[in-house]
Amino acid sequence: MPELAEVEWFRKQWDPGLGQRIEDVLLHDKKRIFRGGDAAALQKALTGATLERSEARGKQMLFVAKSPRGKTRAWLGLHLGMTGNLRVEKPDFAPAKHDHLVLRQKKQALVFKDARLFGRVLFGEGKEPPEWWAKQAPDLLGTAFTKTALADFLKRRKKAPIKAVLLMQERFPGIGNWMADEILWRAGIHPAQPAGTLDAKEIGALFRDIRGVCRDALRIIGKNWGDPPDSWLFNHRWQKGGTCPRTGAKLKHATIGGRTTCWSPARQKLRS
Repeated sequence: MPELAEVEWFRKQWDPGLGQRIEDVLLHDKKRIFRGGDAAALQKALTGATLERSEARGKQMLFVAKSPRGKTRAWLGLHLGMTGNLRVEKPDFAPAKHDHLVLRQKKQALVFKDARLFGRVLFGEGKEPPEWWAKQAPDLLGTAFTKTALADFLKRRKKAPIKAVLLMQERFPGIGNWMADEILWRAGIHPAQPAGTLDAKEIGALFRDIRGVCRDALRIIGKNWGDPPDSWLFNHRWQKGGTCPRTGAKLKHATIGGRTTCWSPARQKLRS
C-alpha cells in the first residue's frame, strides 16, 4: 500500500492540471470507491471549476478547485488504497474499466485508477476544508508532532507492540509497513517491544528516526520515485537470506501487529 512518500509522488502527477479549468468529469459512480459520498454532487461541482492546488497528508491527498459560481471551493479527497494511482492522459482519453475518475481539461485528462477498489474518493464543498480533511492527525514533520506527544501516545498504547502502534494512522499518518520497519531498525528497537516499556532514550531515538525516515523518503521517493540507497533496510528486507546493512547479521521475519515484519536481531533486541 502506498505510504507517505509514494502518496506525495502520485499527488504531483496531477500538477500539469493546476491552474486549468475542468471541462468535464467522467466517473464510475456506482463503484465502491465513492462509498458514503455523493458522486453526482462531485461531478456537478467540479465541472467548470479551476483546479487551484493540492497537498498530501499521510496517505491522503487533497485537490482544491475554485468554483466558477463564487468564492466556494470544491474539495476532492483521494486515498489510493492498495492499487490506486494518478496519471495524466491526452484530453480525449476514454476511461477504461478501472479508470474510475477522470477530470478532463483542454490540455490533458487527469485520471484516477484503482483496479481493486480499496481506494476512496471523498468530496466536500464550501469555503473551509471538510471535516474529513481538517480532523487528520498532525504532520509528522510539523511542529505539532513533538517528543512529548509521542511519549503520551505510547503510554496510552502501552501493551501493544511498537510496530503495531507505528501503523496507527490517528497518530502516525502516512507510516506503513516498510516505513515502520525502517524507523525501528534505525532506532535499534525490536518491533515486538511493548510501547509502554520504551525508556526516554528509546523514545528520543524513535522520535528522531520517525522524522528522519519521513524526510528521507520524501526527498528520495517523493521527489522522483528514486530508489533508496543500500544503506537502508528497505533494499534488504525481502531479499532471500537478506542481511543487516549495518551489522551483516541475517535478518529475521515474523508477523507482528498483524503485519509481516523484518528486523535485525543483532541491533534490535527484545527486552523482557
